[in-house]
Amino acid sequence: MNIIEVMRLPLSVDLSGFVHLLQRLQVPHRVSEEGEVQVLWAPDTLAQDVLQLYQRYPDGNADFELAQAPVEGDSAVSAPTQPSLKDQVKACKVTAAVLLLCFIVAGITGIGDNFSTIGWFTFLDFRVQGDYLYFTPLAQGLAEGQWWRLVSPMLLHFGVLHLAMNSLWYWELGKRIELRQGPWLLLGLTLLFSVVSNLAQHYTSGASLFGGLSGVLYGLLGHIWLYQWLAPNPHFNLPKGVLVMMLIWLVVCLTGVVGQLGFGQIANAAHVGGLLIGCLTGLLGGGMARRKLSA
Repeated sequence: MNIIEVMRLPLSVDLSGFVHLLQRLQVPHRVSEEGEVQVLWAPDTLAQDVLQLYQRYPDGNADFELAQAPVEGDSAVSAPTQPSLKDQVKACKVTAAVLLLCFIVAGITGIGDNFSTIGWFTFLDFRVQGDYLYFTPLAQGLAEGQWWRLVSPMLLHFGVLHLAMNSLWYWELGKRIELRQGPWLLLGLTLLFSVVSNLAQHYTSGASLFGGLSGVLYGLLGHIWLYQWLAPNPHFNLPKGVLVMMLIWLVVCLTGVVGQLGFGQIANAAHVGGLLIGCLTGLLGGGMARRKLSA
């Protein structure tokens, strides 16, 4: 099954009702923005049915009942299917690729236990001498061409729980952005949030070991939060309480309680830096999308 383009419509056309209908029918799909148009994508096996469904119910038809007797030729209506994990991965390739890289790095580094390989991904290169770590200054590392270190810490995790929690949140947040704004935008945001959160952590804590996707996650959260506030879309609807829970967790981490309980040091500056840059991109992107819709 391949994901193909079904139709292109001006940004001024409100697809939210129809997208809601597709969600109710559990039809795999995504909507991306390309310049002045929005593109609806769906599996090739359902593309024709989705197009016919839009011709009949362009506004989603809120009174449409799932139990309605099927109309001949409307297999998308008569036989809705829950998108498989395989279909979701195909529709969210960048989200899946980032997570795959995290798992590969986890294997290479022994989930943070192998110091000889951890040094390949840390923000600063280091050498171990006795019980101490000696870090290479950032300027020296960049001068030697180690630019990948600006983003590579996001792939580095310390422990199974750290990797599992970050992976689950990146899947939930990343795929929402990829489905609405496209894979390249998600990739760009991921790299941007990684650089900003890593720099924030480095200049706050100095030379130290840190890693994980959490700075990026708070960036994605801030982006979705304010983008959705300015330009609502079903793809950016987060479950109730998610935003509140993550912000409360951020505040709890800032108090230092988590570290005192023995759960390790938290990269608070990375979280705050990621959230702030994410809010900024959400304001800019949402503002532009809202202007296009009202034009």
